[in-house]
Amino acid sequence: MNYKFSNDRPIFLQLSEYIEADILSGVFAEESPLPSTTELSVELKLNPATTLKGVNILVDQGLVEKKRGIGMFVVKGAREKILKKQRNAFNEEYLLPLISIAKNLGIERDDLIKSIMEIYK
Repeated sequence: MNYKFSNDRPIFLQLSEYIEADILSGVFAEESPLPSTTELSVELKLNPATTLKGVNILVDQGLVEKKRGIGMFVVKGAREKILKKQRNAFNEEYLLPLISIAKNLGIERDDLIKSIMEIYK
């Protein structure tokens, strides 16, 4: 794991996002175990409480489950949940503002779609 943490946001949030990205990319496959919080803490040189807080975000989101005495595992369907969450975020962060600006500029919907299709090629 080559996670680079910045000082602009809490480390536990960044950790959960890194693990989420690794689930999405297949580094951590669905139904496979995650490294233990102790292993993560040691490897990443993080406080164990910070590591646990980051992993618990994923548990709360239903992406990871704790199996008592065995460890933490990526749940089946986690990748699809992440994709859905990121697509919704994309719509809110990029598409809604884009549409708002296009409307303010008087760009019609069909013209906007045509422009997007030309650029997307």
